[in-house]
Amino acid sequence: MTDRQIAAVLAGLQDLIMGSTLVKCAVTDLGIQWAGWAVAAALRTEKFYDLAGSGTFILLAHLSRIWGGASHARQKLQTGFVTAWGLRLGTFLFMRILKDGHDRRFNSVRDSPGTFFVYWTVQALWVFMTLLPTLMLNSEKRDVPLGTRDYIGWTLWGLGFATEAIADQQKWFFKRDPDNAGKFIQSGLWAYSRHPNYFGEILQWSGLWLSASSVMQGPQYLSVASPLFVWFLLRYVSGIPILEKQAMKKWGSDPGFQSYIKNTPLLWPWPKF
Repeated sequence: MTDRQIAAVLAGLQDLIMGSTLVKCAVTDLGIQWAGWAVAAALRTEKFYDLAGSGTFILLAHLSRIWGGASHARQKLQTGFVTAWGLRLGTFLFMRILKDGHDRRFNSVRDSPGTFFVYWTVQALWVFMTLLPTLMLNSEKRDVPLGTRDYIGWTLWGLGFATEAIADQQKWFFKRDPDNAGKFIQSGLWAYSRHPNYFGEILQWSGLWLSASSVMQGPQYLSVASPLFVWFLLRYVSGIPILEKQAMKKWGSDPGFQSYIKNTPLLWPWPKF
């Protein structure tokens, strides 16, 4: 057997291993979400919906490292970043729903098992699509020295993580202040974007894709669909449209809110001088 034939065989085995890891992650993802749906539908509660989602991110990131034999520095850092994101956001959302007692997204859903099932299945798709670059990276045996794309990507992730965490805390403290009852937040990061937390979310996954792309080849670059999917979901489906509709219903006739909308960008912030 020639060197070229041996290389082709090894490449084929590598693709098989990667495919196997991705398939196992997809099956695990669906299994967790469907099990979560079964419990949530029986109890008619959405209180652990977001916690299950963020927990699945963390679990799949680590399982993909184990199944793919990931041991390079880039893979360890990427998995660590996903873990930090999942722990912070999952804890924050769980504490918030415990305080609020419910999530308005599920007001017409929790008593309909069929519709509830769709929500949990969509969460499985969200987890897998968003995490795809990390799963590909952790399934990759080939290593490439750390370079510019990694450092830029990790900087974007850090900026996004800080932006999302700060925005969430600012809104949390704002809503806890009795003097702000019935008011909308327009201070802090919320003075530069009406949804700075979502801006931070998009930055994080864009940064992780950029770093993971350092070892990508050919069709693997199509995993850029991950940050694009996050942006599309937040901008047009489950995030901004719902919140904007609720805000307009509550404060649409308030001149102050009308001014806020007119002078503050929807998502992408710009500095005010």
